Amino acid sequence: MRKLLILALVGLAAQLIDGSLGMAYGLTSSTLLLVAGVAPAAASASVHLAEIGTTLAAGVAHWRFGNVDWRVVTRIALPGAIGAFAGATLLSSISTESAAPWMAGILFTLGAYLLVRFARPLRTDRVGGRLRGRFLGPLGLVAGFVDATGGGGWGPVATPALLVSGRMEPRKVIGSVDTAEFVVAGAASVGFLIGLGAEGFLLPTVAALLVGGLIAAPLAAWLVRIVPAQLLGAAVGGVIVLTNARTLIRSAELDGPARPAVYALLAAGWLAALVLAVRALRRTRRARVEAANAAPAASASASLAGPDDLAAAPAVASPVELAATGTPTPR
Repeated sequence: MRKLLILALVGLAAQLIDGSLGMAYGLTSSTLLLVAGVAPAAASASVHLAEIGTTLAAGVAHWRFGNVDWRVVTRIALPGAIGAFAGATLLSSISTESAAPWMAGILFTLGAYLLVRFARPLRTDRVGGRLRGRFLGPLGLVAGFVDATGGGGWGPVATPALLVSGRMEPRKVIGSVDTAEFVVAGAASVGFLIGLGAEGFLLPTVAALLVGGLIAAPLAAWLVRIVPAQLLGAAVGGVIVLTNARTLIRSAELDGPARPAVYALLAAGWLAALVLAVRALRRTRRARVEAANAAPAASASASLAGPDDLAAAPAVASPVELAATGTPTPR
């Protein structure tokens, strides 16, 4: 009972993170299950089965808060499902001994990517236009495959790619990725059912993760509007890196002083990423304040200036045309 309660709390925390960042439910849950000694295929299968319920609840909550772009969902979900089914089939056919370092390596890489990604501001200045299917289709295929083989990865692959495009509001990126993940989780679960059979799913674990995730889903859809993703992403990335480094170090058979040296290096990198994330967050907030203050001043000047002055005056960048550093971005 104590173990199931802990798993439920993990599911709750993982869904809060996922709903706020658009990523890391699978990464967080799978990492914990691997540390607990669960076989990689069973861990990924159980997490994806639980995600069917949590992503459905998250999708409904995001839809009600207006965080979903259905055009993006329809174009990314089907390729994602194909990739997830293929990844689940592949992972089911690999032995546990071979799959453990493979899965830990994927999770470690994605955790490191989170650290790097959230240690610097996201550019959201390229506004306008529509995301094309030839971009969304391959993105969904790759993200779905990585998600199933690594026990997580749909969000870390899909969410940053859509954010960097700058053509969607961050809250709609997160809401759309979370909603499309319902289809991806379902396809992965079917793949694991075919490859492992029903005994491949740890049903008590699934139930505990599902309960925690369902409780957190509505709250996460609301938190996405107020939680600083910059800090949350860097914090989660460091936890994932350190926990999966344990499996990789053991597979590499590092002993003696090398093992603590590696852990110390990774911890230092995590601390540096957190410091950079705080600085990036402050710069972004400062840029928004400056842009907000500049807009009324420009309007007042324009109302006092004559026609000749207006013709000669340079254009003032709007808040969405400002890069994360606060520098006007040329058109």
